[in-house]
Amino acid sequence: MKIFLDTAETSTIREHFPTGLIDGVTTNPTLIMKSGRDPEDVYSELVDMGVKDISMEVVGDSDEMLSEGLRLAKKFGEVATIKVPCTRGGLGACKELSNEGIKVNVTLIFNAAQAILSAKAGATYVSPFIGRLDDNSVAGLEVVRSISEVYRVQNVQTQILAASIRDVYKVSRAFWNGAHVVTMPPKIFNGMYNHILTDKGLQLFDEDWAEVQHLKDQRDAFEPPLVAQQFNVNLKHGKDLDAF
Repeated sequence: MKIFLDTAETSTIREHFPTGLIDGVTTNPTLIMKSGRDPEDVYSELVDMGVKDISMEVVGDSDEMLSEGLRLAKKFGEVATIKVPCTRGGLGACKELSNEGIKVNVTLIFNAAQAILSAKAGATYVSPFIGRLDDNSVAGLEVVRSISEVYRVQNVQTQILAASIRDVYKVSRAFWNGAHVVTMPPKIFNGMYNHILTDKGLQLFDEDWAEVQHLKDQRDAFEPPLVAQQFNVNLKHGKDLDAF
């Protein structure tokens, strides 16, 4: 079970990565464009942080995707997962890259048939887009479950990387339905920490602890320290201070 962050904002990744809860990062041209940075500058910074799995998207026809994927894998090594679309050209590139021992994430998966072809092409990951499926009146989590069941029956090693996550609930349900990895925006990751009952419980604990401290302070104010008590006893029995 792995959690990836879906962002190209390196400052945000740097904030969360030290928690030890983040296993990788996914990016795409839209996220890179929003960051306003050169993609390879982003990848280099993530490598310096210690991120071990970075999805790097390539575009173009099959030959162009293959050429760019080979170049990125050579430059960034084992941390590079080349991200290709589930198209004829994308799966052609996936087959060649996987034959070279390069990790591939096949993205824009919307049904089990596409996931089957991707697995046959040697994909390391397939990325079903849960939110986009839901937007089109298709239950995204059901697609995850159908892919998971096919992979289980056929003993397929390709991992399901659930993407297009819109809320915290979908994170847990994606894992429950068989996803091996869920990638999410930082906002969703932050939301996983929170629950109203946790907040209420913490508030109650804080209030009770404050009361405990208050009672302790009151007790200390009315009970002389041990040394002072011993001093008074010694004076009562006529002993001088040298006894200490």
